Amino acid sequence: MLFARLFTLIVLCSCLFMSRLAYSQKTEATAKELIFKMIKSIDAVDRFKYSLKITERGKKGFNHYESSVKLCRSPRKLYVYIKGIELIWVNGWNGNKAYVKPNSFPYINLSLDPLGSLMRQDQHHTINEMGFDYFASIVEYMALKVGDRFDQYFKLEGEERYNNRPCYKVTITNKDYGYENYTVGDNESITTIARKLHISEYKILEVNPKLSDYFDILKKGQVLKVPNAYAKDVVLYIDQLYNLPIGVKVSDDKGLFEQYDYFFLQVNPKIDDAEFTTGYKDYKF
Repeated sequence: MLFARLFTLIVLCSCLFMSRLAYSQKTEATAKELIFKMIKSIDAVDRFKYSLKITERGKKGFNHYESSVKLCRSPRKLYVYIKGIELIWVNGWNGNKAYVKPNSFPYINLSLDPLGSLMRQDQHHTINEMGFDYFASIVEYMALKVGDRFDQYFKLEGEERYNNRPCYKVTITNKDYGYENYTVGDNESITTIARKLHISEYKILEVNPKLSDYFDILKKGQVLKVPNAYAKDVVLYIDQLYNLPIGVKVSDDKGLFEQYDYFFLQVNPKIDDAEFTTGYKDYKF
C-alpha cells in the first residue's frame, strides 16, 4: 500500500515536472524568432479562407467592415463577400479588373479597377493587399531596418487568447515615429511613394489634405509630408498553431489607425477553381 502511494506520488511529481518543462520550452521563443517564423509561415501557405473584421480611421471617424474571404496566392485569386456585395478578382482575367455584384444602385454587375477611386474611397488598402503578404513585407522591413536594435523595438509580451485562439502577443514600438518632407520625383504617385518608403498611402493622404482622394495626381518637385515609419505602435497576435497574425492593431501619433481581426481561419483548405468564377453555384452574380 505504501509502495503504491509512493509510486503514485513519484508519477505525479514527474508529470508536474514535465508539464512545467514543456511550458518553459513553449515560451522560450523570442520575439525575433516568432516574427521571422511568422513571415516564413505566410510565404509557405497557398490558400486561405477566413472572416475578417476591419476597423479603419477615416475622414469622419472609424469605418467598420466585415467580410468573408477566399484567397489563393499563386496564381492570385480572390473572392470576397460583404453584406450582399460579391467580388471576384483573378490575375489575368477580366482585364485585371474586379468583377463586382453591388448590393445597391445601379444593381448591375460592374468591372472596377482595384486602384480606381471608386474602390479606394476612404479605404486604407486595396484588394491587392488582402491576405497576409503585404503586412508581412511591412513587418519584415521594420525588422531588417532596426537590425541589431531589434529587441529595442520588438517585444514578446507573453501568451494571450485572442479571437478565441491561443496566441503569442508581440508589440512593435517605434519611439522615433514622426514626420518628414518628401520631394516627388519623376512619374511618382502616392502609391509608388508609399511602397518605396514602406508606409501607408492612406496615411499620406490623411496628412496632406490638399491631395483630396487622388492617389495618382502628383507633380515632380511637389513636397509632401510623410511619416518616417508605417506605425508608431503595432500589436500582433500570432496564432500558436499556424504562426499567422490573426490580430493586428496599428497606432500612430493620434491613436488607433487600423485594426484587422481574423476569425474562422482555414489554412490550405480545398478550394475548387470554380469558386473563383461568377458561375459558382453558391454565388449570385
